[in-house]
Amino acid sequence: MEERTMTPFPRPLLGFAAWSGTGKTTLLERLIPRLGGEGLRIAAIKMSHHDIELDRPGKDSYRLRRAGADQMVLTSPWRSVTIREHRPPREPTLEGALSEIDVDGCDLVLVEGYRHHPFPKIELHREALGRPWLFPEDPSIIALACDRPPDDPRGRPVMALDDLEAITRFIVDLVRCGV
Repeated sequence: MEERTMTPFPRPLLGFAAWSGTGKTTLLERLIPRLGGEGLRIAAIKMSHHDIELDRPGKDSYRLRRAGADQMVLTSPWRSVTIREHRPPREPTLEGALSEIDVDGCDLVLVEGYRHHPFPKIELHREALGRPWLFPEDPSIIALACDRPPDDPRGRPVMALDDLEAITRFIVDLVRCGV
């Protein structure tokens, strides 16, 4: 892997690196409430390689976007969403996704995707998938969560993939230490 500088951001970033089918989203779905219970305000970034459609046909915001608006902000007392068209389509960058984050409204940014970007990550690994480990080639992987530990974790902490308490504690400690 080529040497690149870590992605800078004013709040801690923590990614989850794994092959498809390992359970990244499921783990995050279970971790986020626990981290919130520890008093952390979480921002989440999910990178998709598929087209996304958040709006529904027939709704006013959908109609305005389809009419040619390059940016559509839909807001209510409960939440806001900004939809930006990429014309022409382009590969999304982590930096672009981070620019959307309200820094004052979060303590930690959890990232699913952007596996090849240099920022701290926990590698998730399921032996049954038969896929190779990522950490030997990625120095930004700082810990491993797996169903069977590797023979040589190269000094990285190892946690059981289903040990939510250990993973939560690891993340909280990282944030409190200012990683």
